[in-house]
Amino acid sequence: MNYEESLEFLRQLTKFGFNLGLDRIRELMRRAGSPHRQLRYIHIGGTNGKGSVAAMVTSICQEAGYRVGLFTSPHLRAYNERMRINGVAIPDERLAALLTELKPILEAMVAEGFEHPTEFEVSTAVALKYFAEEGADPVVLEVGLGGAIDSTNVIESALVSVITNVGMDHMQYLGQTIAEIAGVKAGIIKEGGVVVTAARRPEALAVISRTCQERGATLYRVGRDVTWQELRLSLEGGELDLRGLLGNYERLHTPLLGRHQLENAATAVTVIEAAVRHHGLGVTPDHIRRGLARTSWPGRLEVMHREPMVVIDGAHNFDGAVTLRHALAEIFSYRRLILVLGMLADKERERVVAELAPGASAVIVTRPSNPRAGDWQALAGFVRRYVARVEIIAAIPAALQRALEIAGPSDLICATGSLYMVAGAREWLEKLKKEEFAGR
Repeated sequence: MNYEESLEFLRQLTKFGFNLGLDRIRELMRRAGSPHRQLRYIHIGGTNGKGSVAAMVTSICQEAGYRVGLFTSPHLRAYNERMRINGVAIPDERLAALLTELKPILEAMVAEGFEHPTEFEVSTAVALKYFAEEGADPVVLEVGLGGAIDSTNVIESALVSVITNVGMDHMQYLGQTIAEIAGVKAGIIKEGGVVVTAARRPEALAVISRTCQERGATLYRVGRDVTWQELRLSLEGGELDLRGLLGNYERLHTPLLGRHQLENAATAVTVIEAAVRHHGLGVTPDHIRRGLARTSWPGRLEVMHREPMVVIDGAHNFDGAVTLRHALAEIFSYRRLILVLGMLADKERERVVAELAPGASAVIVTRPSNPRAGDWQALAGFVRRYVARVEIIAAIPAALQRALEIAGPSDLICATGSLYMVAGAREWLEKLKKEEFAGR
């Protein structure tokens, strides 16, 4: 397969949807030569913040001279972004070659009675095979969904297992209560392992603590074992003082916006220090400081335009919406808020709308670029409970263009909801930025 054929092959695999469990990925990895056993991992799960923490940890390790593999999902621009080494996405031809190599293995599995692996399982296998062949160390592995039966949990050990937090998301797969969801997320905790969490809800902490005790794992809690103090929040990022496991840090800086990113930074530092303490990871305080300051994680409270201010953020669940609402109030000054909102049908749309819409003067509902968008226009009905001015525009570029038409220079446009929608918004806004620059 060439690159385009390989992408079409992956698109075809989405018909298998979410099919949780480890039997298929274990068999696939076994037949592929078990490349996952050649690697060291930092395994990061949680409801929100796992991508930001993964980006920070990766940046710190890269600053220390490591050849760091990073596996995340979904992507914002190109599928290759899901698999990176030191920030560079897997080359097109390499992705195609690895999928071509795995395709007959998949066909043989099905012929022998196995269920067909899902798109995410195949993506996981490609990433781990790529990282093993390239000698990536460590590999920062972001959980796709839940933990216990997510395909990334095919790994058998980790330097550190991380649960950023536990909130209500993907309830149809993970459970109807915080305790049930925490139980699934705690599935990444390994026997005798090292665990870091920033979870605060008592019912989640109880499950995580109990699982650590049962598996003989060492638990570090952000907010108890590591504490931090906010110094500054601005459009340039945030600063914090941190009392860590191995030392104290003054005026750490993260360019990622929002108070929640300070907690993510504290979590990332705890992860690194735990890996240093328990596994001798070669990272110094200077590496931590420089790595945090150089972290990039697009699509999360990212400023794309000024006058009017245009911000994109992947607040795809209720906890994310709460965080976004606070960040908009704490960091930005504006006359009116105009929301461009697109959410998948399987999300808590009513709760997200109730959190974000009351502060908006106008809302433009658009369609995320994903089959799970479902009855995306139904979102407008929820919004109309709070906002009089509601428009429905299917195409993301047209929705953003409309927002720019009705916004004044002192207004704030926020495009949010599904990361799939944010990806489309970012692509169009990047193009707009280049056109404006070229026209000057």
